[in-house]
Amino acid sequence: MAFCAGYLVLAYFAAPEFWTLRDRNFRTQRFEMVTHTPQGIAGDPINVGLVGTKKELVHAFAVAGWDTADALTLETAIEIGESVLFDRPYPDAPVSRLLFEGRAQDLAFEKPVGDSADRRHHVRFWQTDATGDDGRPLWLGAASYDRGVGLSHDTGQITHHIGPDIDAERDFLIRDLSAAGMLISTSEISGIGATKTGRNGGGDPYFTDGKAVVGLLRQLP
Repeated sequence: MAFCAGYLVLAYFAAPEFWTLRDRNFRTQRFEMVTHTPQGIAGDPINVGLVGTKKELVHAFAVAGWDTADALTLETAIEIGESVLFDRPYPDAPVSRLLFEGRAQDLAFEKPVGDSADRRHHVRFWQTDATGDDGRPLWLGAASYDRGVGLSHDTGQITHHIGPDIDAERDFLIRDLSAAGMLISTSEISGIGATKTGRNGGGDPYFTDGKAVVGLLRQLP
């Protein structure tokens, strides 16, 4: 009887749960590894990922010296404009909305360079349905370096222009989190694919090896 009961538990409860988790593992998932603007223009590529809870992401970036970006509102848009015009600090300035699989970013982080919000390291993250081996969610992100403010090459709107080497920004972010002791390990997954002639939603050129680096965050107690 005990054997039969054990078999039933394994066959009808444990095994299906195992395969459900296996099917959701990020190594078996396929994503369109590029963001889009609200107008449908291809934006920044997905080049980084983190496995962890929302609380663990926010904690990791805080320890690494990054700020959580404010929501984009009329008030914060004016504040970022004043920061750029008058060279005022705004370490948690908002980032524009980009869509990944039809959704705006869930989280965004930044690290200013200089005294104003015109130059900064920044990344947007979207929580996915995929998980790591430990069952925690996978967050996919688009990391790039804002090198200054100007007019969009495509729309004529005021926007940040990104630096072309988005791999360098991906690697900078991973190094920062590693140096802060926030990562257990890293691995690579396929991204948008290698290109030397990419253009984002603002018309800025970029080049990349086409890979995304996924970091496993340390768990909080």
